[in-house]
Amino acid sequence: MIEEGSKSSKSMVEKRQLFMEMRAQNFDVIRLSTYRTACKLRFVQKRCNLHLVDVWNMIEAFRDNGLSTLDHNAEINVSRLETILSSIFYQLNKRLPTTHQINVEQSIGLLLNFIVATYDSEGHGKLTVFAMKSMLATMCGGKILDKLRYIFSQISDSNGVMVFAKFDQFLREVLKLPTAVFEGPSFGYTEHSVRTCFPQQKILLNTFLDVLMADPPPQYLVWLPLMHRLANVENVFHPVECSYCRSESMMGFRYRCQQCHGYQLCQSCFWRGHASGPHSNQHQMKEHSSWKSPAKKLSHAISKSLGCMPIGEPPHPVFPEAAERPQDLAHTTTLESPSRLDEEHRLIARYAARLAAEASNSTQCPPTDLSFNFDANKQQRQLIAELENKNREILQEIQRLRLEHEQASQPTPEKAQQNPTLLAELRLLRHRKDELERRMSALQESRRELMVQLESLMRLLKDEEQKQSAQTGSSPHSSPSHSASCTMPMPIRSTSAGSTPTHMPQDCLAGVGDDVLDAFSQGVPRNLRNDLLVAADSITNTMSSLVKELHSVDDGIEEEEENMRNGREKVSSLKHSGKRHSTPSF
Repeated sequence: MIEEGSKSSKSMVEKRQLFMEMRAQNFDVIRLSTYRTACKLRFVQKRCNLHLVDVWNMIEAFRDNGLSTLDHNAEINVSRLETILSSIFYQLNKRLPTTHQINVEQSIGLLLNFIVATYDSEGHGKLTVFAMKSMLATMCGGKILDKLRYIFSQISDSNGVMVFAKFDQFLREVLKLPTAVFEGPSFGYTEHSVRTCFPQQKILLNTFLDVLMADPPPQYLVWLPLMHRLANVENVFHPVECSYCRSESMMGFRYRCQQCHGYQLCQSCFWRGHASGPHSNQHQMKEHSSWKSPAKKLSHAISKSLGCMPIGEPPHPVFPEAAERPQDLAHTTTLESPSRLDEEHRLIARYAARLAAEASNSTQCPPTDLSFNFDANKQQRQLIAELENKNREILQEIQRLRLEHEQASQPTPEKAQQNPTLLAELRLLRHRKDELERRMSALQESRRELMVQLESLMRLLKDEEQKQSAQTGSSPHSSPSHSASCTMPMPIRSTSAGSTPTHMPQDCLAGVGDDVLDAFSQGVPRNLRNDLLVAADSITNTMSSLVKELHSVDDGIEEEEENMRNGREKVSSLKHSGKRHSTPSF
């Protein structure tokens, strides 16, 4: 009795171990239920080593354990579930290197207790096949697109149309996961969940993916894509200081306020609702999962303003509307081979059958029939010699084709003489491109020098105004007319670091136009803001035109190279077609 009591208490401790470790992580301080649920399920996934099992490996495990042929409503007991989990983790250890092996027994025990606590809370000792498939396919590693495709193959009919009753069953099973981590009130199942997700009547694969991978996704499943985003940003580094905790860098998500300029929070401070200064938790925050340097941001803005940005890709590839068969990997055992390999396999099989038949005949024949055996051995030797000759010819042909391909891929003077006009145009285009690039570099250098001179001039004007006010003993407050007539533009800083001049003012005016010199010689400087803005706009327009010319030159170069490649391919195809007619068939 004492021994049985100790075993039962040990079993209870093992069942509660995962939940006790999850509570120790203090996830409940996260104020948003979506992030709280995703963090808890991500912890369970990593603690049970499910993040190391890809969804395709999970599908293969379902097939190997005979689950693909069972009905969704069929029940399996806990012992068979343990066998399935054992096969999953032992196969995982075979794929992992020896330095990254996992504790299989511990992973099986933790995951088994979690599944039983989630889907067999009443203690019947059984659960349905569909519940186990839904849970493991959702909690394993891999891309969310592959998971959703597999789930759709399980809830659709033979015509590729989603069955609402099966999707309702899937929601019932998958929403037990938030309930298991004590988030049931936020993501519990209701009778209107299906129609809330899909108000349409006919749901195909692409529509199913559009809805579940939208931004934002359906409220009931908003934690599922967030769990995958958490896995993708766990090792992302942001070299930015948090505005609340003053941490010099961030890991994971980064949140930027859309109202407070330069206010950024790390994921820990944002999840806990921390705020400082004028910032409030009611402000809209933008979530960043990567870091871009200021140089990349500037190039992105210039490309966007010049219309050079590529068209955004859809959230998922568009799949054909034809019905997909259930993804159980059963078709992987019936791969088709090329025709030549089939012919060789048939020849080998016929030769093996012939040898087996002759061997059986030789055992049945009397030992005096030596002439028949001698003839059979002679035929076998002739057949082997023919096969060796054919194999030798095939190898020679492969070697010859490889040499011809290497010779065709190397540039020769003969190829250069095939189309001298195209080569001349290509050289001219490349020369034009180099000239435009040099011109753009010169314009950028001129623009930088103008900015440096502008800053020097603004500083000189400010010093001159201070000297005049000191000599007359007046201040800006005592002579408003003078300050109004000498309105100064705001100084414009150069974009290059360390470009502030340190030489004397008379050197700063060297090389400046007569208009500026006259303005300073009269003692009353003019407002040069409009002239400088016009000059800056002209430089920007010139750079835009240069960029467009560069793109046109690149397109011309690519078109000429494509024409040359097409010509080479036509010549090569003609050569190969002639060789195929001359090559003997085996």
